[in-house]
Amino acid sequence: MRTTTQILAESEVIAVVGASRDPAKPAHTVPLQMLRHGWKIIPVNPFANEIYGLKTVPTLADLPEPVDLVNIFRPSADALEVIRQAIATKAAPAIWLQSGITSTEGRRLATEAGLDYVEDRCLAVERAVASLSKLP
Repeated sequence: MRTTTQILAESEVIAVVGASRDPAKPAHTVPLQMLRHGWKIIPVNPFANEIYGLKTVPTLADLPEPVDLVNIFRPSADALEVIRQAIATKAAPAIWLQSGITSTEGRRLATEAGLDYVEDRCLAVERAVASLSKLP
């Protein structure tokens, strides 16, 4: 399994499940920071048409292109179903649950499927600690 730094360094496109339009929520600010540092973000939210000026998709099955990482901003109780969808759709080689989000069963399923798996960690914090950017 790759480290968090390796996952971020090797990822270009991130699908963010639960991306929010509300600028007061981490589900808005964290993906926005990743976008500002050069990652391509695809917001996954069935209740919004656009976030950050980007077209959203309602589910992982609707992704318009391959992604390198599925980042999950959903409560722990909902994360397992998103992980199952990510595995079923072969959405990405890595799944990342944001700070405060965990799933023992999700970890088991993702690991058995051969996916890198991170939980209870913040993309933006890990990016900053590793001083990563996709910008030239």
